[in-house]
Amino acid sequence: MKFFTKDNKTALEAKGLAQWIAFGPVVFQVARVMRNTGILRILLEKGSDGLTTEEIREQLKLPEYGLRILLESSLGIGLVILNEGKYTITKTGTYIHNDPLTNVNMNFIHDVNYKGLFDLDKSIETGKPVGLKVFGGWDTIYEGLSSLPTHVQKSWFAFDHYFSDLAFPPALSKVYSGGIKKILDIGGNTGKWAIASARFVKDLEITIMDLPGQLQVAKERVKQAGLSDRIHFYPANLLDDKTVFPTGFDAIWMSQFLDCFSEAEIISILKRCYNAVTGDQYVLILEAFWDTQRFEAAAFCLQQTSVYFTALANGNSQMYHSEIFIRCIEEAGFVVEEKIDDIGLSHTLLKCKKSKSAHT
Repeated sequence: MKFFTKDNKTALEAKGLAQWIAFGPVVFQVARVMRNTGILRILLEKGSDGLTTEEIREQLKLPEYGLRILLESSLGIGLVILNEGKYTITKTGTYIHNDPLTNVNMNFIHDVNYKGLFDLDKSIETGKPVGLKVFGGWDTIYEGLSSLPTHVQKSWFAFDHYFSDLAFPPALSKVYSGGIKKILDIGGNTGKWAIASARFVKDLEITIMDLPGQLQVAKERVKQAGLSDRIHFYPANLLDDKTVFPTGFDAIWMSQFLDCFSEAEIISILKRCYNAVTGDQYVLILEAFWDTQRFEAAAFCLQQTSVYFTALANGNSQMYHSEIFIRCIEEAGFVVEEKIDDIGLSHTLLKCKKSKSAHT
């Protein structure tokens, strides 16, 4: 592991960071409002010349008091600087305004997580997503995903798809280089991988296995893509230990799926995968592990995403350390034949086969 092994901060730096943490919710909301009101936008457009408070107020028609509060707070946050009465945007402010990764993360935290995180302590104590009650009475967020408010769904899917959209193109060539013609996509969600795969391999047959509610979304998207003749559907409750996985596929694929489950649930799913494949068939897993990241900021984002799983998703899963995850794979009877890091922004592809020493 490249990060998080030493405490290099001075006492003064550590205390300063502690104050950032203490005021974290304020920092987050001010930055979000600075973005959403257009303040950061017009400062970026003005460039190094900067704008006075009055000039900003005239353009955006914001109350003078509220604007002053936002700008002064943003000085401490580092979104703007002030010289000779004029505000100019900083590099950090520019990222808050227009960086796709930052905006996807910010919208996901605000729309999906913010209110539910208030009950994080209860989720830690009980192992249940207590914060999910802000949206409904489901046991997991996946059961209620199709019923979430539209803006919440939008932010959830944007977050989920942003990372997969970057990972899928390089993953396609690695997955299908061995001549796979029939594949089972477990946890296929909205059908993005299935559609990309069918377009990449013209004679591929792919079956998406997921909850019935999720498959309704996937069916519509597959139909719109004109691929209903090659993409099929298998509704199932994957957490039911009695659910038997279909056989007859060249490989099983799971992308950003197993991180949605506890270690025991991962092992259960993989054991059923074990029973569904032969010795020469692969189980292919695409996941983001916080310990394999190239940059500390990426590892940080994944570690904090784990808290979403605790507070809102299901109460017992996370973005895993690769060693914990691979241990689950091995306990289910598989061996990792190949581990390919740095796929897309943050993903790792694991190519797994049955262990010769494993028993069904």
